[in-house]
Amino acid sequence: MKWLTDSLCTYTFNLMVKSESQQLDKLFHALGDATRREMLRVLSEGEKTVSELAQPFAISLAAASKHIKSLEAAGLLTREVRWREHRCRLNAAKMAQAHSWLSYYEQFWTSRLDKLESLLREDAQEDSKK
Repeated sequence: MKWLTDSLCTYTFNLMVKSESQQLDKLFHALGDATRREMLRVLSEGEKTVSELAQPFAISLAAASKHIKSLEAAGLLTREVRWREHRCRLNAAKMAQAHSWLSYYEQFWTSRLDKLESLLREDAQEDSKK
Protein backbone atom coordinates (compact mmCIF):
# COMPACT_ATOMS: atom_id res chain seq x y z
CA MET A 1 0.00 0.00 0.00
CA LYS A 2 2.91 2.35 0.72
CA TRP A 3 4.14 2.00 -2.86
CA LEU A 4 0.72 3.19 -4.07
CA THR A 5 0.77 6.20 -1.75
CA ASP A 6 4.34 7.06 -2.77
CA SER A 7 3.58 6.76 -6.48
CA LEU A 8 0.43 8.91 -6.12
CA CYS A 9 2.43 11.57 -4.26
CA THR A 10 5.13 11.50 -6.94
CA TYR A 11 2.53 11.70 -9.72
CA THR A 12 0.76 14.63 -8.02
CA PHE A 13 4.06 16.45 -7.46
CA ASN A 14 5.08 15.94 -11.11
CA LEU A 15 1.72 17.31 -12.28
CA MET A 16 2.13 20.37 -10.05
CA VAL A 17 5.66 21.03 -11.35
CA LYS A 18 4.56 20.53 -14.96
CA SER A 19 1.60 22.86 -14.44
CA GLU A 20 3.81 25.56 -12.87
CA SER A 21 6.31 25.16 -15.69
CA GLN A 22 3.60 25.49 -18.33
CA GLN A 23 2.23 28.61 -16.63
CA LEU A 24 5.73 30.12 -16.52
CA ASP A 25 6.16 29.28 -20.23
CA LYS A 26 2.93 31.15 -21.04
CA LEU A 27 4.02 34.07 -18.90
CA PHE A 28 7.43 34.47 -20.54
CA HIS A 29 5.92 33.90 -23.99
CA ALA A 30 3.49 36.76 -23.33
CA LEU A 31 6.24 39.01 -21.99
CA GLY A 32 8.55 38.10 -24.88
CA ASP A 33 6.78 40.35 -27.37
CA ALA A 34 7.29 44.13 -27.47
CA THR A 35 3.69 44.83 -28.51
CA ARG A 36 2.32 42.83 -25.58
CA ARG A 37 4.72 44.51 -23.14
CA GLU A 38 3.56 47.91 -24.38
CA MET A 39 -0.07 46.82 -24.02
CA LEU A 40 0.67 45.93 -20.40
CA ARG A 41 2.26 49.34 -19.87
CA VAL A 42 -0.83 51.03 -21.33
CA LEU A 43 -3.05 48.90 -19.08
CA SER A 44 -1.03 50.02 -16.06
CA GLU A 45 -2.66 53.42 -16.61
CA GLY A 46 -6.13 51.89 -16.29
CA GLU A 47 -8.78 49.76 -17.95
CA LYS A 48 -8.89 49.92 -21.78
CA THR A 49 -11.00 48.52 -24.60
CA VAL A 50 -9.50 46.26 -27.25
CA SER A 51 -9.74 49.17 -29.71
CA GLU A 52 -7.87 51.46 -27.31
CA LEU A 53 -5.14 48.84 -26.88
CA ALA A 54 -4.81 48.34 -30.66
CA GLN A 55 -4.78 52.06 -31.54
CA PRO A 56 -1.08 52.91 -30.86
CA PHE A 57 0.06 50.03 -33.08
CA ALA A 58 -0.22 49.55 -36.83
CA ILE A 59 -2.16 46.31 -36.34
CA SER A 60 -5.68 45.12 -37.02
CA LEU A 61 -8.21 44.43 -34.28
CA ALA A 62 -7.80 40.72 -35.05
CA ALA A 63 -4.04 40.95 -34.44
CA ALA A 64 -4.62 42.95 -31.26
CA SER A 65 -7.08 40.30 -30.13
CA LYS A 66 -4.43 37.57 -30.60
CA HIS A 67 -2.00 39.54 -28.43
CA ILE A 68 -4.70 40.05 -25.81
CA LYS A 69 -5.53 36.33 -25.81
CA SER A 70 -1.85 35.56 -25.17
CA LEU A 71 -1.78 38.01 -22.25
CA GLU A 72 -5.04 36.57 -20.97
CA ALA A 73 -3.74 32.97 -21.19
CA ALA A 74 -0.73 34.03 -19.12
CA GLY A 75 -3.04 35.61 -16.55
CA LEU A 76 -1.56 39.07 -17.10
CA LEU A 77 -4.88 40.63 -17.96
CA THR A 78 -8.55 39.99 -17.48
CA ARG A 79 -11.15 40.74 -20.10
CA GLU A 80 -14.74 41.60 -19.35
CA VAL A 81 -17.46 41.83 -21.96
CA ARG A 82 -19.92 44.68 -21.44
CA TRP A 83 -22.57 44.57 -24.13
CA ARG A 84 -20.46 44.57 -27.31
CA GLU A 85 -17.40 46.12 -25.73
CA HIS A 86 -14.45 44.09 -24.46
CA ARG A 87 -12.69 45.85 -21.58
CA CYS A 88 -9.23 44.75 -20.43
CA ARG A 89 -7.66 45.20 -17.03
CA LEU A 90 -4.07 44.53 -15.93
CA ASN A 91 -3.38 41.71 -13.49
CA ALA A 92 0.10 42.78 -12.36
CA ALA A 93 0.20 40.21 -9.56
CA LYS A 94 0.99 37.54 -12.17
CA MET A 95 4.29 39.30 -12.89
CA ALA A 96 5.40 38.31 -9.40
CA GLN A 97 5.75 34.75 -10.68
CA ALA A 98 8.25 35.89 -13.33
CA HIS A 99 10.02 38.09 -10.79
CA SER A 100 10.33 35.17 -8.39
CA TRP A 101 11.84 32.95 -11.07
CA LEU A 102 14.28 35.67 -12.17
CA SER A 103 15.28 36.60 -8.62
CA TYR A 104 16.79 33.13 -8.13
CA TYR A 105 19.18 33.82 -11.00
CA GLU A 106 19.85 37.33 -9.75
CA GLN A 107 21.03 35.82 -6.46
CA PHE A 108 23.01 33.17 -8.35
CA TRP A 109 24.87 35.74 -10.48
CA THR A 110 25.35 38.16 -7.60
CA SER A 111 27.07 35.46 -5.55
CA ARG A 112 29.21 34.46 -8.55
CA LEU A 113 30.24 38.05 -9.22
CA ASP A 114 31.01 38.60 -5.52
CA LYS A 115 33.25 35.53 -5.61
CA LEU A 116 34.97 36.80 -8.76
CA GLU A 117 35.53 40.22 -7.15
CA SER A 118 37.04 38.55 -4.10
CA LEU A 119 39.41 36.48 -6.24
CA LEU A 120 40.47 39.52 -8.26
CA ARG A 121 41.18 41.49 -5.10
CA GLU A 122 43.25 38.64 -3.68
CA ASP A 123 45.17 38.45 -6.96
CA ALA A 124 45.75 42.21 -6.98
CA GLN A 125 47.03 42.10 -3.37
CA GLU A 126 49.45 39.29 -4.25
CA ASP A 127 50.70 41.28 -7.26
CA SER A 128 51.24 44.41 -5.12
CA LYS A 129 53.33 42.41 -2.63
CA LYS A 130 55.73 41.24 -5.36
